[in-house]
Amino acid sequence: MSGIKGKVIALTGASSGIGEATATHLAEQGAHLVVGARREDRLNAVVDRITEQGGSAVGVVVDVTHREDLKRLTDAALDHFGRLDVLISNAGTMAVSPFDELRQDDWDAMVATHITGLLNGIGAALPIFRRQRSGQFVNVASTAAHVVKSPQAVYAATKTAVKVLTEGLRQEAGPDLRVTLISPGFTNTEGVGKGASPEAAAALAQQRDQIAMPPSAVASAIGYAIEQPDGIDVGEIVIRPTAQN
Repeated sequence: MSGIKGKVIALTGASSGIGEATATHLAEQGAHLVVGARREDRLNAVVDRITEQGGSAVGVVVDVTHREDLKRLTDAALDHFGRLDVLISNAGTMAVSPFDELRQDDWDAMVATHITGLLNGIGAALPIFRRQRSGQFVNVASTAAHVVKSPQAVYAATKTAVKVLTEGLRQEAGPDLRVTLISPGFTNTEGVGKGASPEAAAALAQQRDQIAMPPSAVASAIGYAIEQPDGIDVGEIVIRPTAQN
């Protein structure tokens, strides 16, 4: 199946930012959305907005660090729509800080969300895709996977892991599956600097306000990767503001 219309697409981190914009964009293109996030009220608002505009969406409360939650997300796709065509692993946290602050809980959260969360998604969707002999993984990394800037080392390391895992998955996927990495640069979302140390949060917020691109730009890039004809695999899209080095 090429294009977006009619595809069943599951998406994590869907309650705001890139995830919300992507869910809205894909629903407008005729996809059936199964959206997951931790904040039930925000998630329900996204589902309501999509359905009020004539789109198709269901919501599942998901914490990607819990393996069973990803299974519930993919099961919801099968229960409501009979199949799963795409899994977009987008959930993320950017609680960056200098090493000297020793914010190890934040380090753990980034590892759990970006690495364990990604693997939990693969574990839930891969058996479905194998049975169907079709499916696509879209994993959201960051330009931080290409360029390390202080004080983002732990964040960059986890996003680099996303890049590596995505490439390894692509090599094992075989001719029936597609695997895409999306690496956005500075994007205007509430997650920029959220949970970061005060100094890091202020610096990130200032840079966001100066140069950040809208989440809709990333949503369009994700849509481009999904809409390609069968047999065409977009390996990676790096998308950043022109003002970003």
